[in-house]
Amino acid sequence: MLLAGVGFLLPYNSFITDVDYLHHKFKGTSIVFDMSLTYILVALLAVILNNVLVERLSMHTRITVGYILALGPLVFVSVFDVWLAKFTTRQAYIINLVSVGVVAFGCTVQQSSFYGYMGMLPKRYTQGVMTGESTAGVIISLSRIFTKLLIPDERRNTLIFFLISISMEMLCFLLHLLVRRSRFVRYYTNHAQGKGLSKGHDPRDNGTGYRVHHDVTAEDVKFGNGGTGPSTTEEGGEDFVGGTYVRFDAPKAKIRRSWPGVRDMILHRYVVSRVIWAYMLSIAVTYSITLCLFPGLESEIRNPTLGEWLPILIMATFNMSDFVGKILAALPYDWSGGRLLFFSCLRVVFIPLFVMCVYPASAPTLSHPAWPCLFSLLMGVTNGYFGSVPMIQAAGKVPPEQRELAGNTMTVSYMTGLMVGSAVAYAAYSFTAPGSGTRFATLNIHTPANATGY
Repeated sequence: MLLAGVGFLLPYNSFITDVDYLHHKFKGTSIVFDMSLTYILVALLAVILNNVLVERLSMHTRITVGYILALGPLVFVSVFDVWLAKFTTRQAYIINLVSVGVVAFGCTVQQSSFYGYMGMLPKRYTQGVMTGESTAGVIISLSRIFTKLLIPDERRNTLIFFLISISMEMLCFLLHLLVRRSRFVRYYTNHAQGKGLSKGHDPRDNGTGYRVHHDVTAEDVKFGNGGTGPSTTEEGGEDFVGGTYVRFDAPKAKIRRSWPGVRDMILHRYVVSRVIWAYMLSIAVTYSITLCLFPGLESEIRNPTLGEWLPILIMATFNMSDFVGKILAALPYDWSGGRLLFFSCLRVVFIPLFVMCVYPASAPTLSHPAWPCLFSLLMGVTNGYFGSVPMIQAAGKVPPEQRELAGNTMTVSYMTGLMVGSAVAYAAYSFTAPGSGTRFATLNIHTPANATGY
């Protein structure tokens, strides 16, 4: 599950962490801001679509499609743009943005599905996925640092950097295919979907395994009385899981498959949201504040001595401290939704602190490189902690059969926070950089990429 978290954030991290290559190739442009905004806009669309289709497509189908859409752009850009340099600078700019958009769609469908998936498993596995998100950033940051240190040629070290990312993504995909077939995972997913635990069949089960989507009321959510008697689904043998023999040889009841109506879908999401609204707001505020600053503003921090190394080091500091924050989220402390929301809002103090690291442009108020590194460390720890705790604890506020829907609903809040933060960062950048509105025009549309790809 940790590598599952790595898998759905690694592709995007791969595109934005080679910030030195992007600044060199697309000199004088707002490429990192454009990538961030493109990712967030497409991701929000994808997470809403996934939330609608949660009853209609199987979870593993959505995850598999997500992996394929994430791997495709990574392979295409690394081969045709970085290695073979087949495009002009303007074409490469557009192709990189389109690739980020495809990655955003695939990884977000995958991410949203995994959040629902891990909501069916015990809490420690939720922690594994959340920690995996930060592990992706740590792996990519270290990969970029070492490839840049060991291989002087910019194009070659970037190509190797992308190949490492592709290999890691393939590993995550293959392990997912293995784990999904394990008895442990089948037991908990069957339990959460109302299958394989007792004799008889729930007449409200439409054959998709989502009992939550049939006449759920607020009392069902509060007291967990979502129905009786789920059915067994898998045939052949019995499994010993959690100290109990669970038989899988009972025949399936033939139930006509039907999809819930729009009114029912809205009602079910409203009922779940009413229980976990504070956790939804908390995670949205946490990520909106973070996206106001990372990766856009952090990629623009410069230092005469460190040059392009400074944004790489700042991003690495954030990713590593975010990893620590997600590990700390495993500490057994039960937060109330109100307190989580309060502390998430306190993180707004990072915005003026980072602004002082870049403004005024000629001589920033906090010009020493230690300042942005320190702020990045603190922001990373708090982002990891307050970005994980709401997701981990929200699933426990609803009964098992509603946890996948709760996970998907939390993901909508998470992506909404990312979109708001990214939009604010982009607007602020456009306002404070007078030349940014015409920066794309500086790309030479007639000059083909030369042997180095610039």
